[in-house]
Amino acid sequence: MSWWNQIYNNFDPVAFSLFGLSVHWYGIMYILALLTALFMAKWFAKKDKLGFSEKLLDNYFIWVEIGVILGARLGFIFIYSDEQMHYITHPWEIFNPFHNGEFVGIRGMSYHGAVVGFIIATFWFCKKHKTNSFALLDLVALSVPLGYVFGRIGNFLNQELVGVPTSMPWGIEVAGILRHPSQLYEAFLEGVVIFVVLFFYRKYKKFNGELIAIYTILYALMRFVSEIYREPDFQLGTYMFGLSMGQILSFLMLFLGIFTYFYAWKNRDKNLSN
Repeated sequence: MSWWNQIYNNFDPVAFSLFGLSVHWYGIMYILALLTALFMAKWFAKKDKLGFSEKLLDNYFIWVEIGVILGARLGFIFIYSDEQMHYITHPWEIFNPFHNGEFVGIRGMSYHGAVVGFIIATFWFCKKHKTNSFALLDLVALSVPLGYVFGRIGNFLNQELVGVPTSMPWGIEVAGILRHPSQLYEAFLEGVVIFVVLFFYRKYKKFNGELIAIYTILYALMRFVSEIYREPDFQLGTYMFGLSMGQILSFLMLFLGIFTYFYAWKNRDKNLSN
């Protein structure tokens, strides 16, 4: 087998140690994802003259990050975890980065939970700052995909969310089984592909809310396809027709995207300005 097939046997998920704490590549990739999204938001706001100041975007970034972290963590616990009662009775453990006295970071985040937290934070922020929510969400649609690439690379480097078994030559050996590098498929489909589509389509945008609706629809479709090559969460398995929880949630996200598109289109005259 090649070095690539054996990468998990030759790669340490821990990048370095700082004051006795292990800093994982996943954490570094997560920070890069956030900084990339913020940079892209400011770049698009300036390049396309969208009327959002850097100060407002910095403030929004803080609100959204809080919403995303809370939503992602709670979403994982109540959707994917099989220890709900433990966290309900021990709520201080939800964000506890230590396990048996060892610093392991906060593990277990749900993208769909993050979306809920993101939506709540966004509408709350826009109401407080009297900002057009659909215009701001369109900017988010342009800014998030490239940041998302780093997030999925982080999953890959952290050796989590592995793919289903494969005989393809680019498979990655995990515990003696060759598997699809599904995290990288997701980085490409849900990150690069969506970014390219929205980057070129943004010039044809007809109303505020159109880009975030298209992003939601595209993400749902790309995630559904990616899940075909991703091992279902062992504690959940598959459901009717062999669908994973990720695919079921993608269906719901698809309907949300379609609803958002028609809602924004119907109210386009009310959403013309920032």
